[in-house]
Amino acid sequence: MCLTGLDYFSTLGYQPGIAALAAGLLSPLATIVLVVLTLVGALPVYRRVSEESPHGAGSIAMLERLLPFWKGKLFVLTLLGFAATDFLITITLSAADATAHLVENPHFTSVLKGHHVPITLLLIALLGGVFLKGFGEAIGLAVVLVASYLALNAVVVSVGLWHVITAPNVITDWSHALTTDYGNPLLMIGVALVVFPKLALGLSGFETGVAVMPHIEGAPGDTEERPVGRIRGTKKLLTTAAAIMSVFLISSSFITTLLIPAKEFESGGRANGRALAYLAHEYLGSAFGTVYDFSTILILWFAGASAMAGLLNLMPRYLPRYGMAPHWARAVRPMVIVFTLVAFLVTWIFNANVDAQGGAYATGVLVLITSAAVAVTIAARRAGQRGWTIAFGAVSAVFVYTTAANIVERPDGVKIGACFITGIMGLSLASRLARVFELRVTDVSFDDMAARFIRDTASRTIRFIANEPDRRDMAEYREKIKQIRADNDVPDGDDLMFVEVTVLDPSEFESGLRVHGEVMHDRYRVLTLESSSVPNALAALLLHVRDETGQRPHIYFEWTEGNPLANFLRFFLFGQGEVAPVTREVLREAEPDRARRPHIHVG
Repeated sequence: MCLTGLDYFSTLGYQPGIAALAAGLLSPLATIVLVVLTLVGALPVYRRVSEESPHGAGSIAMLERLLPFWKGKLFVLTLLGFAATDFLITITLSAADATAHLVENPHFTSVLKGHHVPITLLLIALLGGVFLKGFGEAIGLAVVLVASYLALNAVVVSVGLWHVITAPNVITDWSHALTTDYGNPLLMIGVALVVFPKLALGLSGFETGVAVMPHIEGAPGDTEERPVGRIRGTKKLLTTAAAIMSVFLISSSFITTLLIPAKEFESGGRANGRALAYLAHEYLGSAFGTVYDFSTILILWFAGASAMAGLLNLMPRYLPRYGMAPHWARAVRPMVIVFTLVAFLVTWIFNANVDAQGGAYATGVLVLITSAAVAVTIAARRAGQRGWTIAFGAVSAVFVYTTAANIVERPDGVKIGACFITGIMGLSLASRLARVFELRVTDVSFDDMAARFIRDTASRTIRFIANEPDRRDMAEYREKIKQIRADNDVPDGDDLMFVEVTVLDPSEFESGLRVHGEVMHDRYRVLTLESSSVPNALAALLLHVRDETGQRPHIYFEWTEGNPLANFLRFFLFGQGEVAPVTREVLREAEPDRARRPHIHVG
């Protein structure tokens, strides 16, 4: 809960100030709308996500199952782009706001003023160093930081509420200003509903909440297929964090709006990006204010830990499996270095400015929450749960509106998200092209009949015919054998076995290979394979047979008609195309020793 709360609770460092800038006097009302949406919208959605995707993949995995083939992969890559926007901007924005708290502290202003970027880069580098050290250390540190930060905020909020209660004119002045500016309560509520999307940063943390699910121990009876205890623990985590944050969001927006002059929230003001810190110094003195600043700096700095955990969980889960990242992308430490360098670049581009990154952060958060709401709506509909379908559908509509309003108000968020999406798409395509001839079959298994076929021929020369099945009648197999013997001078007495590959999902990069044997028309032995790529399946079969029997098998092809470039694109996109040369190239990369490489014949 504390690891997730690093992202969620740390927004108290800047959320009240952003709310005051966005909603002005209506900040408390707009915050109440946000809290209601959190408790009746985002929380039920992510409690359902934890049930549907209990291994930390979140709503992206749910949507991946609903959209197969290339359209599913492209959709997932798009969502990963917004997830990268959310998580990376969490790292850079939080570090930038930590820097703001440090620089604006009265004891350090004169020394550190104007050094925002190098200080922010140093904080990001230290965060990366913690993850290079180990994840266990990150969780232990998170507990200490969150507990102390919430305790200090409770003190500041309590003192702020006491000043509001003991100075009746504060509430009276606020109420009078509201009436003067907006007239009646209905208009106030309407305006609050319109402006609350600008407060969307207060919804962060839910996606990281389900992202850290693999680190929840669960119950002794949990299984990998149904980790009931882990799901129950995640629901407690999400509910506890949402309840705590709701109380702090409402109370902090109330006291900061009533007690801080509006001009102090503007750029250059003492409360800009640090409203609660302003109150801590104002009402509790410089010593307490400095302690509060120090705690805020630490939690904002370390808020990137939950985002880093989310990135390390999501990216290696998808990109290498799609063939869209190198093998080392599965390793934690190289990915930590990559994400840290990207965070450096983002910080430099935005000049460590908190306000400039807010739109991108909110857009990433809202797109992920909206996708989660849509995913659970579809899941409820497929499960025949009409009531939940209607409820989640209504929540989805609200989040669609919130996302659209945020994009219209701050289009820079979509632009930044588009940059991440373009980068991921481009790098993914380049990686897949670079690995196109890689042997990507994870394992090979034979059924009893197929294993028997191989055993029967193991004492002789093993010869396969690559056959693209058509009618599968006797004439097809008879003519194929006749043609192969004529084109390749295969002796009449040598056995020939057909191999037929069915392409299931060509967008999958890695998959297992299941080999089934059958006898067609009482005389022709046929091995049937299911894979995402014909050449890879054939190469994997040949190498497996070689290793099992000690023989170098032979396989016979026909040349494919058509343009070579078009056939390569067919192979790249659909797993077919010019099979013979691609099979040979896959074998050449998988087995550098020519003396051990299976034989390829093309007629």
